[in-house]
Amino acid sequence: MPEIVVLPHAELCPEGKTFEAAKGESICDNLLDHGVEIEHACEKSCACTTCHVIVREGFDSLSPSSEDEDDLLDRAWGLTPVSRLSCQAKVGDSNLV
Repeated sequence: MPEIVVLPHAELCPEGKTFEAAKGESICDNLLDHGVEIEHACEKSCACTTCHVIVREGFDSLSPSSEDEDDLLDRAWGLTPVSRLSCQAKVGDSNLV
């Protein structure tokens, strides 16, 4: 089973966290299920960018992004080549950081 490693973040997860992820579920759902209260203002409907995450490792194992997700990501603060909306990115076989 893949793992998700959440790096320390002052507001979201000050100590960081590592947990086993449910393959095929979104990063957002996995985070919420393990007590990481990531914002998701649109209720995970791919209509905002509040759940934007940067995937430093394991990016290529995620489900492909949709055109709608790509369009929204263009407006996300701090966009990087390995940015995803956590509500849309489904966990694959690899560990994620």
